[in-house]
Amino acid sequence: MMKRILFFFGIVVATVTSVAQTANNVIDEVIWVVGDEAILKSDVEGLRRDPFWAQIKGNPYCVIPERLAVQKLFLHQAVIDSIEVTDAQVNQSVERRVNEMVLSAGSKEKLEEYMGMPMSQIREEMFTRYKDEMMVSQMKEKLTEDVKVTPAEVRRHFKSLPEDSLPYIATQVEVEILVQHPTIPQEEIDRVKEELRGYADRVTNGGTSFSTLAILYSEDPGSARQGGEMGYTGRGSLAPAFANVAFSLTDPAKVSKVVESVYGFHIIQLIDKRGDKVKVRHILRKPKVAQKDIDATLARLDSIADDIRSEKFTFEEGASVISTDKETRNNHGLLTNVRESEEGLTRTSKFEMSELANQYPELARVVDGLEIGEISKPFKMTDSNMKTVCAIAKLKSRTKAHRASMNEDFQVLRDIVLNKKKEETVTQWILEKQKSTYVRINEDWRDCEFEYPGWIR
Repeated sequence: MMKRILFFFGIVVATVTSVAQTANNVIDEVIWVVGDEAILKSDVEGLRRDPFWAQIKGNPYCVIPERLAVQKLFLHQAVIDSIEVTDAQVNQSVERRVNEMVLSAGSKEKLEEYMGMPMSQIREEMFTRYKDEMMVSQMKEKLTEDVKVTPAEVRRHFKSLPEDSLPYIATQVEVEILVQHPTIPQEEIDRVKEELRGYADRVTNGGTSFSTLAILYSEDPGSARQGGEMGYTGRGSLAPAFANVAFSLTDPAKVSKVVESVYGFHIIQLIDKRGDKVKVRHILRKPKVAQKDIDATLARLDSIADDIRSEKFTFEEGASVISTDKETRNNHGLLTNVRESEEGLTRTSKFEMSELANQYPELARVVDGLEIGEISKPFKMTDSNMKTVCAIAKLKSRTKAHRASMNEDFQVLRDIVLNKKKEETVTQWILEKQKSTYVRINEDWRDCEFEYPGWIR
């Protein structure tokens, strides 16, 4: 019986041997088409596995594809308006979110089991999604940049509301942090490099396979169980130094030289290249941080904290010069909270205590006992790259939980009214964009109460 392959926008949709057998042989299915972009059933199923999307209200087979369709409207406009985000911005958000998910799941292994894929693939899929979400967020900002509200509008909006209907504001904190990475002796770095060179020699000489060595020795739990194998990955979702080496490999029989990244040291073996993506195996080894070096770093931070308390310099000046954490150093030590919502990613300096505990549990325990302006004793914590660091923290502000009032929380109430006006502006834009965009929805996916009417014409 002759087989034929069905393609849609370059994607293999189904291998068909007969009309009657089509349903049983579907590899994937195009469920929506928006403009010239396809939304696949696998896209929806993939998002359903994400803990964030698992919490959405409504039928996920209605809500998720519509959200993806709206996203494609914004992405199309973002291209027209030359909206861009850097890979560095995306990677930063991805790593933060991955670490939150690992902490929530309990371990990398449990997260992989829940998501049904290795860590490398989780990061790859999140990179693409986060980049799209960040572009959508910037596009929304551009569409609403001229939307303003007056104090009179804010007062009118909340004047008629009873007190118990006013927004409840949870306790929020702003935290500054000064980080020091414990010194790792050169002999420990040399030991790890020599260890990796030994693995490479064993593979090159045919004594042991790369996969076997990765299973036995790699310290990347996300790929070690797969013999170090990572899925097809774009350059932007890899650490820059790792990507440069991975994409330069041409011979699958050879092993790379030792390469350093923010995670540690690697050797890499090429499996395949496909377009702008590469598939490799790697072995990760991390230099060990000795307790004496942690103790020395904590002692150094103790002296720095004493100098700040005696006003030799401010905490912010110290964080800008002494801290070894690039992100907070460039922000005078102030931590940034990236919040994920149905509207996309937002950045703020304020953390609810539960958010801080999810992202930085050791830091949250320290901050919980601080007074405003107080500098903590030195402590050990795990940073966004899953490395052990030492730090001191300063509580910049704490706002206790309360019902919003016009006098104390005018800015919060103003933002509520402003966001409402912005949402109305965005909604109107979507409704207008629907009218000029080709949309096709498969019959099986139409029985929905969509948030934006107008998809089916």
